[in-house]
Amino acid sequence: MSLSNLYIGLKTGWGLGVAITACILSFAISKSLRSMMPRIFRSEMSLLENCSMQATATSAGVSTGSTIISAISAYLIITGHHIPWHILMLWTFCLAALGVFVSIPISKQMVNKEKLKFPSGVACAETLKSLHATGEEAIQKAQALGLGGLAGGLVAWFRDAGKPFSIPSQLAIPGSAKHFGFAKLTISFDMSLIMIAGGAIMGWKIAWSMLLGAILNFGFLAPSMAQKGAIDAANMGYRAIMGWSTWVGASMMVTSGLFYFALQFKTIGRAISASIKKKSDKNSSDSNASTKSMQEIDVPKSWFIAGTAVSGIAVMAMLYFYFGTTLWMGFVAIALSFVLALVAARATGETDTTPVGAMGKITQLTYGILAPSNMVTNLMTASVTAGIAGSAADLCTVQKTGYLLGANPRKLFLAILIGIIAGSLVIVPAFYIIVPTPDVLGSDMWPAPSAQVWATVAKLLGNGIESLHPLARLGMVAGGIAGIFIPALELTLPTKYRKFVPSATGVGLSFVIPFFNSLSMFIGALIALIFETSLPALSEKYLIAGASGIIAGESMLGVLIAILSVTGVL
Repeated sequence: MSLSNLYIGLKTGWGLGVAITACILSFAISKSLRSMMPRIFRSEMSLLENCSMQATATSAGVSTGSTIISAISAYLIITGHHIPWHILMLWTFCLAALGVFVSIPISKQMVNKEKLKFPSGVACAETLKSLHATGEEAIQKAQALGLGGLAGGLVAWFRDAGKPFSIPSQLAIPGSAKHFGFAKLTISFDMSLIMIAGGAIMGWKIAWSMLLGAILNFGFLAPSMAQKGAIDAANMGYRAIMGWSTWVGASMMVTSGLFYFALQFKTIGRAISASIKKKSDKNSSDSNASTKSMQEIDVPKSWFIAGTAVSGIAVMAMLYFYFGTTLWMGFVAIALSFVLALVAARATGETDTTPVGAMGKITQLTYGILAPSNMVTNLMTASVTAGIAGSAADLCTVQKTGYLLGANPRKLFLAILIGIIAGSLVIVPAFYIIVPTPDVLGSDMWPAPSAQVWATVAKLLGNGIESLHPLARLGMVAGGIAGIFIPALELTLPTKYRKFVPSATGVGLSFVIPFFNSLSMFIGALIALIFETSLPALSEKYLIAGASGIIAGESMLGVLIAILSVTGVL
């Protein structure tokens, strides 16, 4: 799963939840081992054992990769050299750990009290239930996973390896908008099944909202901004467009997240306060027996306090000693991350997509004001925000699965900590192997769009916020207003009309990724909608399993092809 998200991130700048893939894959591996070596593997993997295994795999795949594909890759682009491996490994682990500890009060609020959906968490719980309910259905789901993996792997092989024949990475869509060809506006069809599979899992509302936002941005706003000089028309393309539109999308996602947070301010405050304040009444009555029982298996408050303190100090120390960031700036970055972790967790709870890049952009903007001439400080403090926000959202997703299955929260928390250790040990060496030099990033093999955007923003803010184009500043304000207006409109409308209001997070996300990614996700969600409507029984059985297999198969084989290419084998 670590390799899977590293591949997807460097290809698309996107990180997908891997919970479904992890739970089905772990079940299939367990079944295979039991079949091949029954004397060693004598018992079936239980439901909660599988839940813990997917928690570890999910943590390894998601929590450690976000900072690698964004800020760390951008650091490589700007400085022209890698961070020493031992520093990078420690940095990756400490950021993920800090995000895990920060998320303790957040998950209690959003999972236990608000009961946000966290789509991957719910889907994972349902998948695990069905896998362990009947042997025949479980085998069928494992087969669907295998077929999906084969399909995804074949696409990756023909596209990236080109043997015995090759397929193009993009299919052009004829047309233009205001004299700019669709290709320059990223309006094309991506020859990858990963985003289609991701859209099938994501859901219909977020997918059509993303396509709506993508049409608005790439079809109308981007060409207009290029004509007005806000976008470099001579070098029109994804990187140039993101220099303007990322501010619109990031501000939209942040203000919508903070808007929902404001609506729940009192309850969230109580949840955070309860997580750090000791009980004054220690003589509980028998009526509180269930509360006591929950406290025995819940994550202890002392873990939150000690873990946050130790990992936070470690992050501040590395910022100070290796990256030359002052201690007070490091403290501000961590404090800001607490707030943005709430935003990221809510976005994940609603849409199954964590806006890590957007969280980083807020920090980059902040440090564009505080340290306008220091690009390394700009990047690495933003890395703090992205790493913490991604890990926090990941833990909430895993805890949602455990909550639905009645798992032990403390054991799941430990499983996640094991996962970030394993993920750090895997993803850092893999990154050095497939990205040996800076010139690899931005190539056809590894476009690294997220890293390109981060690097561009850091360079842009190197001279302070005043260097931002006036229309970019205007777009940031407009996006922020839209991020509040859209959810406010949804809340004021009668329930039957709310389905026609787009998701602010979905629209915002479409402004920070290429058009073809939004298109692929829309296609996947549309296929899933038709499948669920016409064949609901088959859809429930095969849809998530097949989509998960595609994601796992294409990404893992894609990483293998990249390693073989770098080592000269292929």
